[in-house]
Amino acid sequence: MFNSRFLKLLGAVTIINIFARLFGFARELTIGYQYGTSYQADGIITAFTIPNFLYVVLGGAITTAFISVYSKLDRTVKHDFVQTLMTFLCLTVGTTTILFMIFPGFWMKLFFSGMSEDALTLTTHLFLVTAPATLFLVVSMVLSGLHNVHENYRYSSFAALIFNGVYLFIGVSLTPILKEYSYALGATLGALFMFLLLIYQIKKQQIVPLRFKIVKHPELKRLVKLAMPLILGGATLQFYLIIQRIFAAGLDDGAIAAINYASKMTQFPQGVLMTSVTTIVYPMLAKSAADGDFQQINQAYKKGFRMLTLLLIPASIFIFFYAEDVITFIFQYGNFSQESTNVTYPLLQVFSLSIFSLALNTYVTRFFYALERTLLPNILSIISVFGINIAVISLFIDQWGAFAIAIGTVVSTIINMLLLILFAKIKLQLIVCSRAYLVRLLSFVSLVLVIFWLVSFIDIAAVWLSLLLGGMITLITIATGLKLVK
Repeated sequence: MFNSRFLKLLGAVTIINIFARLFGFARELTIGYQYGTSYQADGIITAFTIPNFLYVVLGGAITTAFISVYSKLDRTVKHDFVQTLMTFLCLTVGTTTILFMIFPGFWMKLFFSGMSEDALTLTTHLFLVTAPATLFLVVSMVLSGLHNVHENYRYSSFAALIFNGVYLFIGVSLTPILKEYSYALGATLGALFMFLLLIYQIKKQQIVPLRFKIVKHPELKRLVKLAMPLILGGATLQFYLIIQRIFAAGLDDGAIAAINYASKMTQFPQGVLMTSVTTIVYPMLAKSAADGDFQQINQAYKKGFRMLTLLLIPASIFIFFYAEDVITFIFQYGNFSQESTNVTYPLLQVFSLSIFSLALNTYVTRFFYALERTLLPNILSIISVFGINIAVISLFIDQWGAFAIAIGTVVSTIINMLLLILFAKIKLQLIVCSRAYLVRLLSFVSLVLVIFWLVSFIDIAAVWLSLLLGGMITLITIATGLKLVK
């Protein structure tokens, strides 16, 4: 399974995902350049929150369940299953999209009532434009899952690249004409292009005839049974994002934007790796689970943990020590002032402490899903996100403001990670590493911390030189870890 073909696929998908993420990151950069940490930036970011949330949470849950069920179906019934699922999905999500467009103000006030009047009005108008993206995004997620289960990984990844590329191009190029509305239009058109590309490739590959059709299929109930708990607890990161924005809406104008910039910076390193790995690994894990090949699953579990620790922990340490330089170099242009940097970079330092735990939560959860043990990890996620996270924020937000939101994320993700590792060992007999590896890993992390701490005393006037030095040290420590820590 994990041979040269896997590595080639992983490399190709990773490259495409990096470009897709870079387009998304460039979009955040231009929003920062044009609007800084103003209420306009808050509005642009918030207006896309609900469509993106449903895209990842609803679309992701259905897709995960779909891959698991579809992989085990007889070839004679697969077409009816896909057609019926897509018909129901278009009807339900399409109706929801129409309700968003008819009553945009209701949905914005329901979730973001703490925003200032100007910000809420702008956000409502922008949401009206982004609402149609909901249907295209959710359906596209399931279509991507259909491609992935047929090992067309490049098509699904390239579709995401198209979405982010169109979103960025429309947002930037039409700003002189449409101002804030250019980004809302870009989101919808990007989602539409992604949807059309996936449809075209399915027809070209003759995977399944796509037509509206409803057939009574027993496996649909099984899919719903699998998807329901995933909707509640499967997309942990997205739940964190929407909770962050709900609480930040009650703070000063610009708080949503600052938190968004900081959290997006931490999502990039773990997002690229996790998207690439899970895109390829999850369908394989589902097949291994169906074949009862638990030895292969256990081997993958340990290898993935080793890669995550040795790649993401040094990257997290780099971001923590170089947070101010990172924000200055990437964002501090145009309307993103020194004051905006001073607000954002301390949040980035706190969020950097959650990079590894968020990635590992996603990784371990996938193994539960592959073995169709969806309830337990989702209960743990719900406790962490809606219990521990909200409790920490509520207790300290009056004292610490936006910092409480970041700290809530860090504390809850770490607790969730530890619980997932524990229960994976108890329930699935999966062990992430040996004690000897853990000792070597802790020694390696301690050494990396000392190196970055000592380097932080070097006074380098040019920000780009400082980042270059930190980046080189990060790459050297990662390469050393991959070679020596086994």
